[in-house]
Amino acid sequence: MAALYWQTEGAGNTDLVLLHGWGLNAQVWQSMVVRLAPHFRLHLVDLPGYGRSQGFGPMPLNDMANIVLTQAPERAVWLGWSLGGLVASQIALSAPLRVEKLITVASSPCFSAQDDWPGIKPDVLQGFQQQLSEDFQRTVERFLALQTLGTENARQDARLLKGVVLEQPMPSVDVLNGGLEILREADLRQPLADLTVPLLRLYGALDGLVPRKVAGRLDDEWPNSTSVVMPKAAHAPFISHPDAFTEQVIAFAQA
Repeated sequence: MAALYWQTEGAGNTDLVLLHGWGLNAQVWQSMVVRLAPHFRLHLVDLPGYGRSQGFGPMPLNDMANIVLTQAPERAVWLGWSLGGLVASQIALSAPLRVEKLITVASSPCFSAQDDWPGIKPDVLQGFQQQLSEDFQRTVERFLALQTLGTENARQDARLLKGVVLEQPMPSVDVLNGGLEILREADLRQPLADLTVPLLRLYGALDGLVPRKVAGRLDDEWPNSTSVVMPKAAHAPFISHPDAFTEQVIAFAQA
């Protein structure tokens, strides 16, 4: 079987695994490494089929979680951004003893809007899937631009994300479609309601992909978890507000 790209660095005693979002790779955490490495042993992972983890095709969420888990430390704090938040959540559900704490960033247990649930309209996600096969590069760029929309340095942050994508091997259209399929189909609301692992949920108030209403809904439905909404952040708070983001992660992970 192909191996995942897995880079470890840092001086801390606690293992912290960082999982990136759709279309990207572990390079997206570079601004975090300098801030978090003094406090943690960081594990920077390219998800199966993304960046340097080539040789994987599209797969369901459960398979992706299992593959990541095979290379993971025995016990760690897991932090997942967006799609990575779903992967980290699935790992916490299937192997709770290996997850010391869970942090989800700009993520939702159910990305698709439902009658009674805020999210991305399913036809928007379907539209992205359709456009991928027509204009791969432009579709990825549009999705990246959406992630920083509304923030103070939106254009600069979007350029940074684009640079991250172009710096490493691009995922195939099939892998990207598979990722969108997970975002469209996954619904972990009910399973995560019974999660015993400590959970911190970080959101951006300006996020166009995960509406801030999700935070309030889950505060009611998952009273054992904690949420923080960063007022001027969008979908990538660790890029737009790295210091405030770092403070939240350290405070929760080391509490």
